[in-house]
Amino acid sequence: MKFMKLGSKPDTFQADGKCIRYVTSDLEADVTINVADVKFHLHKFPLISKSNRLQKLVMKSSEENTHEIDLVDFPGGPKAFEICAKFCYGMTVTLNAYNVVAARCAAEYLEMTEDADRGNLVFKIEVFLNSSILHSWKDSIIVLQATKSLLPWSENLKIVGRCIDSIASKTCVDPATVTWSYTYNRKLSASEKVVEGGMKYRKKIDSVPKDWWVEDICELDIILYKRVMTAVKSKGIIDGAIIGEALKVYTVRWLPDSVDALVSEVHSWRNKLLVETIVCLLPSDKGVSCSCSFLLKLLKVAILVGVDDSAKEDLVQKISLKLHEASLKDLLIPARSPQTTLYDVEMVHSIVNQYMIHEKCSRDLDLEKSDVGCTDFLLGHGTMLSVGKLIDGYLKEVARDPNLSLASFIDLSQSIPKFARPVHDGLYKAIDIYLKEHPSLSKAERKKLCSLMDVKKLTTDASMHAAQNDRLPLRVVVQVLYFEQVRAAAVAKSRNNNSRYTSQFLTNTEEEWEKTATEDCNSIKKQMDQIKIKEDGGKLVKKNSKNSKSGMQLLPSRSRRIFDKLWVVGKGHGENKSSETSGSSQSPTSMVPGDAKSTGSSAKHRRHSIS
Repeated sequence: MKFMKLGSKPDTFQADGKCIRYVTSDLEADVTINVADVKFHLHKFPLISKSNRLQKLVMKSSEENTHEIDLVDFPGGPKAFEICAKFCYGMTVTLNAYNVVAARCAAEYLEMTEDADRGNLVFKIEVFLNSSILHSWKDSIIVLQATKSLLPWSENLKIVGRCIDSIASKTCVDPATVTWSYTYNRKLSASEKVVEGGMKYRKKIDSVPKDWWVEDICELDIILYKRVMTAVKSKGIIDGAIIGEALKVYTVRWLPDSVDALVSEVHSWRNKLLVETIVCLLPSDKGVSCSCSFLLKLLKVAILVGVDDSAKEDLVQKISLKLHEASLKDLLIPARSPQTTLYDVEMVHSIVNQYMIHEKCSRDLDLEKSDVGCTDFLLGHGTMLSVGKLIDGYLKEVARDPNLSLASFIDLSQSIPKFARPVHDGLYKAIDIYLKEHPSLSKAERKKLCSLMDVKKLTTDASMHAAQNDRLPLRVVVQVLYFEQVRAAAVAKSRNNNSRYTSQFLTNTEEEWEKTATEDCNSIKKQMDQIKIKEDGGKLVKKNSKNSKSGMQLLPSRSRRIFDKLWVVGKGHGENKSSETSGSSQSPTSMVPGDAKSTGSSAKHRRHSIS
């Protein structure tokens, strides 16, 4: 730390209790100066020789026949005045980063300028500030912190502005030229050594990290921090990623960990101001500067402390640019009153919608480019798959909420395009959880919910589970069974073909796969001659039989029985000609009641109906 000594005489100031200061001298004090609650018993001549203001006040007090002078609203208080008084007496005074601002403001108040005496206190402090303090990294930060309690004096004297400019300039220098000490505790390395007292000192290291300055400015008040970061950003030299790291470190440093502390009346205003300031300072470089996890956590805090809607909208925009990097845990944003759900599904839906808008614009721009555009398009497709997986995981989590409406579940599920969900296992699990937690859904609502799922995109494990799931509508179970049978038949046929056919089969598009699988199962469909299944209060009714009133009761595992019969047929085209089955060759999303037809054979060629 830089310091400057003024004067040469020994310090003879004495204290009598907490409220009286006097100078040990053979001469009796002839003036009393009151600063706040402290009385200084001093001598007129040394004071008026250095201070124009005291000279005027002494003359005025003499005219009024009083020996007391009140210095109202004195900047820096009694300590700052004592420094000025000692300078007037020529006593030794030591200035440093902690007291120089108060001394400078006090000297200005007392008008200790060159007009009163050459080489006066104002001049000497200015020399010290410009030649030493502002050249020091940590001293500049200490002085800037000290200016807060001395406003508006420190602002009017441009001490605040000079410190901010000094700090911002140093953050922008080449790290290779940094020779001063700084704090950097985020990555403790072997280059540090611990000495007695627990103090840590950094050895000389070959390379200085680009964000070496981040932790030191975290000690600043939020108002001053905002001004420093604004100055740093305005220089346009620091990378956005480093700006983002600085904001993250500051947020972690000052925001409390507990929810109660965040929303407490004592700190709620400060926390709200902090969040709004951090959001305001976030770089606008398409969100690459801050991690999506940090932005989502900041959004959660913003909702808790009640920041303005504009700040939340700004956060949503930035989060949407990096949604593919989000984790499920970070996306679980607690809902606030008057919402009745556990999590804020509407907020997540808004984020997803914004993400889709950005992706569409990006794809449109990429397709206008050449080879680079094609590469970017493929990368964008990969990020969309990540978002699809994330949303399916989110749906599984929020589906457990009994207060989540069916419309909200469906809207969020449909907010991502079909190609973002190549496999529907995650969506199926979410639907199953929702059906379990919402048993009061009507038949129409269950069908509407299940229409979100494409059974052709279920894996074998998911299909096996769905085929035995009593919560699913019978129509969906039949579709699952049929397409699993088609898949088994197609795989069986592919094994008998050469490797060339196998390669071609595996690379077919979805439409080509359906066409190939359908051709492979023509014999199966011929065996299932005009069979229909009718769902009637949990019973299978056989029409045109001799006794239609005594319909065949479904077993407790209705779908397992159907699945077993279909599975046997699926093993060969002509091995089980007496099997009974039903299914549909259309996807769940394109089916309407009465459209599903399937053929098969049985011993009596019986016809059933499906609804």
